[in-house]
Amino acid sequence: MTKATFNNKFTFLNNMLQSSKVSLQSIKTARIVRSNNNIVGILIAFAVIGIWATSLTFLLSLDISNIPILWILPAMIWQMFLYTGLFITAHDAMHGAVFPQNHKINNLVGSIVLLLYGLFSYKELLKKHWQHHHNPASDIDPDFHNSKHKNFFAWYFHFMVGYWSWIRLICLITLFEIISYTIHTPEKNLTLFWIIPSILSSAQLFYFGTFLPHREPEGGYKNIHRAETNALPVLLSFITCYHFGYHEEHHEYPHLPWWQLPEVYKMQKEVS
Repeated sequence: MTKATFNNKFTFLNNMLQSSKVSLQSIKTARIVRSNNNIVGILIAFAVIGIWATSLTFLLSLDISNIPILWILPAMIWQMFLYTGLFITAHDAMHGAVFPQNHKINNLVGSIVLLLYGLFSYKELLKKHWQHHHNPASDIDPDFHNSKHKNFFAWYFHFMVGYWSWIRLICLITLFEIISYTIHTPEKNLTLFWIIPSILSSAQLFYFGTFLPHREPEGGYKNIHRAETNALPVLLSFITCYHFGYHEEHHEYPHLPWWQLPEVYKMQKEVS
């Protein structure tokens, strides 16, 4: 057998292998797509909202003067995690993944969740989020840095300014005072368990869902989504940001909810 013949056969076999991988990936993806045609998404959304609301109500009612700080800090981190869950739920709604059968209900849930998260406009964030998906890591991506300040803190500041609203801030301050004086909720509790966790969750979402996946890797971007996956074990991926770190998979299959991303991540590893 000549060297040229051998190379041709090797190339043919390699192409066949790649084709079989693509076919396997397509079959599995089709199964994943079909699996979201039920009410699981909206039940999970209601669970996230319910756990967040119950936890916040309990924490706001605590007399923290008698509670050691070593108990307060974990409670703040826990509430931050739940705030992150609220935003991830709204994010799923933006992709029609909370309740695919009815877009009005799907968008209503997304609107309510964003109001609970921080009085955000669902319509405004929906527009910006799809700008991000259509132009990831580019000059017209509202979530991307300004090409000058690429480190975490400068990029985060630039990111937050893009979503800043004085009207929303005034409304939040007004709501803070109303809750404090009408329901007699201590301002310390509101600050520790409502204000600070929501701000920290924005940093968590930015770090795991924007900074790590979309910063330019050494050697440049390697796919059309200009995104990389945080290759974490499934449990750690959930704890860090509700699997938002499986970001290349999210951009490849944006219609899938957060709780199905681990399946796609595992599928991609199997065929790679």
